[in-house]
Amino acid sequence: MNYPELIRARYSVRSYRETPIEPEKLEKVLEAGRLAPTAANFQPIRIYVLQSAEALEKIRSLTRCAFNAPTVLLIAYDADAQWSSPLEAGIASGQQDASIVATHMMLMARELGLGSCWVNFFPNTETAHAFGLPENEKPVLLMPMGYPAADAAPAPRHFESKPLAELVRYL
Repeated sequence: MNYPELIRARYSVRSYRETPIEPEKLEKVLEAGRLAPTAANFQPIRIYVLQSAEALEKIRSLTRCAFNAPTVLLIAYDADAQWSSPLEAGIASGQQDASIVATHMMLMARELGLGSCWVNFFPNTETAHAFGLPENEKPVLLMPMGYPAADAAPAPRHFESKPLAELVRYL
């Protein structure tokens, strides 16, 4: 599958089979995240792989958006290790870096026949405490991942995109 086909084929999977992800496939997904660019190559990202029964039960108690996936990635950044702009106070790269890493992993998962879903609907601070993350590590998103269930399908609005003319401005 070429890249345009891959990005068109990817959708947010919200129903998974119980089948675990093979370690070699998960390793490829994580490696795609490792290779993603980050500001100044500081690599402040922390990826927590939630797969144990205890970890999955815990994340499922915190959000309904784990979708019973056999693996959930908790993607965070180290606020002490992120790049900060010398030009403007309060501008830093942690959330952007986490987003770039997550996108690389999401697309690699699709390439490998896995489904995933980008989840922001979870209590970030409570989740950090529940999993014992250090104070300087800030959760950005969850990514349930696994093999799509037979009934998995794109959400009705998945194929709706605004025209480029509404999104792009040439200056």
